[in-house]
Amino acid sequence: MHNLNLCIDIGNTLLKAALFDHDKLVQKEVFSNEIELVHWAAQHNVQHIIVGSVKEFERELFDAIPKSGTLFVFDGSLRLPIQNKYASPETLGQDRLASVVGAKAQFPGQDCLVIDAGTCVTYDFLSSKGEYLGGAISPGLHLRFKALHQFTAKLPLVEREGKDSLVGSDTESCIRSGVINGLVFEIEKTIAEYRGAYPALQVLMCGGDAPFFESRIKETIFVFPDLVLFGLNHTLLYNAPR
Repeated sequence: MHNLNLCIDIGNTLLKAALFDHDKLVQKEVFSNEIELVHWAAQHNVQHIIVGSVKEFERELFDAIPKSGTLFVFDGSLRLPIQNKYASPETLGQDRLASVVGAKAQFPGQDCLVIDAGTCVTYDFLSSKGEYLGGAISPGLHLRFKALHQFTAKLPLVEREGKDSLVGSDTESCIRSGVINGLVFEIEKTIAEYRGAYPALQVLMCGGDAPFFESRIKETIFVFPDLVLFGLNHTLLYNAPR
């Protein structure tokens, strides 16, 4: 097999890595630490590498991965296939930016709203002109559960799984109803507002909680769990020597 491109997404808790043959995802793995990822990557024929991270990381570790091409870091120095109109680009999470690049790869020339349902729920809008304009940041499911427990005297810490009917019958199910249904209502209302302004809007959802919400959202959405990785790969292809 010829050399593949390696895309690495370093999140707050997990590390995701994917091998791409041009724009085709060949293999994806999830790791708990960078050492495991580097050892795995060294077993493959890697050409170019791109690393996107929401936190500081040791570039030297990824430099050590055998490769025939270049190591790219997804930051402000890379050329992007979109126009970044964010007013404070230095504060923008790289995962948010990568996800909208992934949206452009999936729906070129269309208005896109990317919803990343993870630790936070982020809403990011990419116009049909390829301009990233910004969006919104909201607490995710687990943050909401933790906040109710940590900032009150008696409310328990409730997990996502369990009864989540509209009318809770005890404290646990009331918390689950409020957190889950409240976030569902938020997501649906946000989509509706965007669609009111952009009728041909494409809505893409990614992040760890995306599968959980897929059956609960009444609006038409496309769930792309690996959207950030596709965005990283799209950026790599845009910058790699030809």
